[in-house]
Parts: sequence; structure tokens; C-alpha cells
Amino acid sequence: MPRSANQKLKLLYLVKILTEQSDEEHCLSSQALIDALGAYGIKAERKSIYDDIAQLIDFGYDIVLVKAKTGGGYYLAGREFELAELKLLVETVQASRFLTQKKSRDLIGKIEKLASKSEAGQLQRQVYVANRIKTANESIYYIVDDIHRAIQNNEQISFQYLEWTLEKELVPRKDGKVYQVSPWALTCKDENYYLIAHDSENDTIKHFRVDKMGHIEVLTGTAREGAELFERFDIAAYANKTFGMFGGREEVVTLTFENRFIGVVMDRFGSEVSVRKRDEDHFSVRVRVAVSGQFFGWLTGLGAGAGLTAPAGVVEEYTDFLHQVISTYEA
Repeated sequence: MPRSANQKLKLLYLVKILTEQSDEEHCLSSQALIDALGAYGIKAERKSIYDDIAQLIDFGYDIVLVKAKTGGGYYLAGREFELAELKLLVETVQASRFLTQKKSRDLIGKIEKLASKSEAGQLQRQVYVANRIKTANESIYYIVDDIHRAIQNNEQISFQYLEWTLEKELVPRKDGKVYQVSPWALTCKDENYYLIAHDSENDTIKHFRVDKMGHIEVLTGTAREGAELFERFDIAAYANKTFGMFGGREEVVTLTFENRFIGVVMDRFGSEVSVRKRDEDHFSVRVRVAVSGQFFGWLTGLGAGAGLTAPAGVVEEYTDFLHQVISTYEA
């Protein structure tokens, strides 16, 4: 019988078969491996299978032989990712709002290929991408890639910032203004992806939602600016003091909470925040925040068990904010 054109690829196909079809619960007998190779037009015998498996083990593949009267055989034990890790990756992709539904499904499909077909079925059963709120910016992959390239090459970028219209379309804001900034970092906050960049026009560090960026261009030959500012910039602290990543003037404020809100405070401001006991039922914290409507909204959402007590100017702003909300309903 003439040798198949694929015969030289026998070891590679054997790895492919073990990767896709075997796991701890699904062993492949020598005959099953012979049949699977035959489907690729590759001839094999039992003795050659034993020799091939031995070569793959010598090369470093973690292939286990299970000896049993029924159900025994070989399976690939050592994989780059355990099933629990793959499930975590799938969940992360699902929860990422900055990925479109199409990109989410594409990524999950690639993650499934890292598991056996049986394990991939378990991953597929937990896929619920359709009902998640996702970005509409299909070019998000390429935007992130361009930003990383600019950071690596120490170059500036230009782009248009987009906003939604009542017709549910993303269009350039500020009459199509082109922003030119020096990108320094990318960060995730509140399920969205943000660019942290230096704006030379105002000589300050700003953030931009990546899925709202369009027509991005890496400006070759333009060196980044704002290195000294960024060296003193703490991304974690910045994210903690902004609410919904909405900026505002920075103020050190005193907040008072019922004791039951200690977990909320730790989640919001971190475990390093200084907590002061006020009485048996209350505690207070002094934190630096960006005063904005988003901050006031977050505080209001906690209800009567949380309050702003200082400074007086910010308390007055918050009171005005609440009166404006109430007046909407009184009208």
C-alpha cells in the first residue's frame, strides 16, 4: 500500500487527536488512535502507536496510559490550561463590555480549542453572550493594538472621540475634533476599557473610553510627552477616586456610614483606607474623590445609611444635587 502524503505528519496528527478527543474521562485505545489516524489518510499499526506515544512522552507531552479491561487507553493529561482556568477565561470574555458580541464569540471559540471536545462542551454550556450589554465598536481589537504599538514605540496618537445619537449611531463629538495625546497605559474600570494619556493642550493626564475612540492613527515620529506627570500618576488611586470614570475637581471629603457598609467602603476605596469609629453603629473615612454627579449618585444609592459630612462646600453641592432630583418629581 503506497504511503499517504500525510504519513510524515503522523506525530503531529496524533497530538491533534489526543488534544481534541481525549481527557481524563475519555481515553483513546490504540485501535481508536489507529482509526482516527486513518480518517486523515495515515496508516498505523499497534506497535507503531506504542513507539509514537513513547517519542511524544520523551519530547515532553504528558500522555497517560490507563490500563483497564474496558475504557482504558491514552489521554493527554498535561495541558496549557486546566478546565477551571478556561471557564474563568470564558467568564472574563463574557463580562467584558468593551468586546462586541462577535468578538466575544470568536474569542470563546478559540478558548474552546484549548480543551478536548468533551470539555469544550462544558464551556459551551455556560456561554450566554447574547444577553450581555456589549460595545458596538467592532474595531476595538485594532484600536487596542494601535495603542499598545504607540506605547511600545514611544509615539503619540490621534483619534476622534465618539458619542451616541438619538438614532443609536456612534458619531464624532465636538464637530469631529481630532484629539492628539500621548498614550501611557490601558486600564479596566466598571467593565470598560480606558486609555490613560497625557493631553499636551492642557498639560494634564486624562482618560478616554477605548470603545468610544474612532479613526485612530499612530503619529510616527512624534515622541510622547508627559513622562514626568505619568511617573507621579497612580492609576489605582485615580480609578478609586473617580466614579464611573467621570472626572471632576479633587476634594478630600469625610463620609460617615453605618457599620454594615464597611464592605462597600473597602471595595470602593481599598483596604488601606483609614477607618475611624464614630459610635457603636457608625464609622467615618476621609478620602480623596473627584466631585461629580456620578459621585453624588453613588452616595445616594447607598441610602440613609451613608452620608457626606465635610467639607461644608461639598455638602452644600450635594444638598443642591438632591433638591434638583426631588424637584424633577415635584414638577
